[in-house]
Amino acid sequence: MFINAARQEIIFKIVYYGPGLGGKTANLLYIYEHIDPRLRGELISLRTREQRTLFFDFLRLEVGRIKQLRPRFNVYTTPGQVYYHASRKIVLEGVDGIVFVADSQRERLNENLASMAELEEYLIDRGSTLEEFPWVIQYNKRDLPDVLPVSMLQETLNFCRVPYFEAVAVQGVGVFESLRACINRVVAYVQAGERRSVTHAANQP
Repeated sequence: MFINAARQEIIFKIVYYGPGLGGKTANLLYIYEHIDPRLRGELISLRTREQRTLFFDFLRLEVGRIKQLRPRFNVYTTPGQVYYHASRKIVLEGVDGIVFVADSQRERLNENLASMAELEEYLIDRGSTLEEFPWVIQYNKRDLPDVLPVSMLQETLNFCRVPYFEAVAVQGVGVFESLRACINRVVAYVQAGERRSVTHAANQP
């Protein structure tokens, strides 16, 4: 979170995280193409020859106000391939909220678990945990054959019982619902922190 007092803006960073080819970029592309153009900035997408996200996608959204500040949301995706570990850490720096995009296909379960474990490790290194952090989970590719039942995915991946959404990102199913829920959790997290700060200050001698 960053406050630009001169522009009366409060800027949040939302990151789409998950295994490679799980649909993170499909989410951002759908949002970009379907949101009011007046509410978004330029989308920057870097790709390899294999059409995979190389570093990050960037999208700015402006939605309403928080107190007297105008919130802006910078939305990124991380590259999911294992060998881009260092790039993921860079993208996650300063993150305020996460949409974890899980691939629902049975054969991708272990990759989902590995990606989740890596994310948890990153947060622990920075003094937080998935239990404390604002995030949501999206079960993507629900239209494909041989997907795991949502109940099994919930039991395996959603150990924090955060909000979850079934999705087909390339068709827009569950895309805005996931983003909206993440934004709501980020805003609630920040407002709760403000309340804790006020209470702490009031209790000081």
